[in-house]
Amino acid sequence: MADSDRIWEKFLPHNYQQIVSRLVGPPLSCSSKKELFAALCKPLLIDDGNKMFYIEKRRGKICYMLSARELSITFGNTPLYWSWKHVQGSKFAEAAELRTIWWLEIKGTINIEMLSPKTTYKAYLKVKIADRAYGLDLLPSEVSIEVGDCKSCEKVYIHSHCKRNAKSSCDCECDDEWLEIELGSFYTESVQVQEVRMCLKEVEGVHLKGGLIIDGIELRPVC
Repeated sequence: MADSDRIWEKFLPHNYQQIVSRLVGPPLSCSSKKELFAALCKPLLIDDGNKMFYIEKRRGKICYMLSARELSITFGNTPLYWSWKHVQGSKFAEAAELRTIWWLEIKGTINIEMLSPKTTYKAYLKVKIADRAYGLDLLPSEVSIEVGDCKSCEKVYIHSHCKRNAKSSCDCECDDEWLEIELGSFYTESVQVQEVRMCLKEVEGVHLKGGLIIDGIELRPVC
């Protein structure tokens, strides 16, 4: 058993003990490192249910998801503009639904030390489009990833009707009723950079928009 544990511990994330200590609910009951690895391959809520963690079974790479409550949403605490409620299929207790606004800006940050080292990641904003949605496609939104002095920006459209077999030019990847809007990619190499900053915004237009439902930002290693 001891030899087996030493082998399986090599497949566990470098910070697995810290992650396990942040789990929501009763502690994991694992009699071996192999069982612990299998348990961590399933999505688990951490940090009072505001983040989700799991590891890739094939490579043992860390995956994270920040809930909408963990994001900085401009005017997010103003009921006139945003409402908070449970949404079917959401990974978390609450999602944020845009009621109406002209300044759309959603930001997220994560400490790079929480991710697997020397790994390329992509960040995705997970959203739904409500039936009553309006104004989301009139102008493109800017998505960006910032790591230290390096920043990548692109313009994307939030599609109101994204099909499973969407054209390759579509900026959203579909998963049932949820959409994934790619914010960009980055590499976890620098030990000097502590934070990754992610953003989607559309602040140039003066038109109102609404009906965008935010589940959170998911970070996954690139295959």
